[in-house]
Amino acid sequence: MVENRGIIVKHLGLIDYKEALAVQEAYYKTMVDQKHAHGTVDQLSQSAVSNYLLFCEHPPVYTLGRMGSMNHLLVDTATLATQKIALYHVNRGGGITYHGPGQLVAYPIIDLEFFFTDIHRYLRLLEASVIEMLAHFNIPSTSLPGLTGVWLKADKNSKSFDRKICSIGIKVSRWITMHGLAINVNNKLAPFDQIIPCGITKAVTSMQQELKKSIPIMDVSDILAQIFLKKLNCV
Repeated sequence: MVENRGIIVKHLGLIDYKEALAVQEAYYKTMVDQKHAHGTVDQLSQSAVSNYLLFCEHPPVYTLGRMGSMNHLLVDTATLATQKIALYHVNRGGGITYHGPGQLVAYPIIDLEFFFTDIHRYLRLLEASVIEMLAHFNIPSTSLPGLTGVWLKADKNSKSFDRKICSIGIKVSRWITMHGLAINVNNKLAPFDQIIPCGITKAVTSMQQELKKSIPIMDVSDILAQIFLKKLNCV
């Protein structure tokens, strides 16, 4: 099989959710077609198809994953129309979440067969990459047993509480990944009050809220990309 461990990092900017999904699906199809060709074409004559790490922001949108329930959307569609917040049902794992400007979304489109074929390991790698990135900004974070995502744990010496800073929802088909993670950087948090994020009744926070200042989103994406690629042994 042709070696396929290279990962191209692309910044899509502020892009409609549906348009970004189409980009993911196009890359996915190219990779699937190439995998199909591996079984029918002389491998020595094939060229490798790149993996991708896509970064973007979305206009306000709620997305509902396969395991989600509309009961976790606490307002009606008429309210969403008034607020100009879109709603999409998508084929990733997880429940309902919110995306909006100032939030960094990362979509790795990679063929895990060239790295490791273990979905749980991949999820833990995503979490570990975000945790290490946040540590770079002096934000201590962690994963929580039985829950996917990245969290800031309650401080036992104060009245703080567990709060989520990164949501993760993926799809893996033929060992090719889609969807990914969303890190609250400078985005508004009020829209999360209208949902039960991923069906979990815990608070939500952002890097801006924790540090009391705005963070350049490109700085976040650059550091996260370096960490993610290193963990996949691509650099």
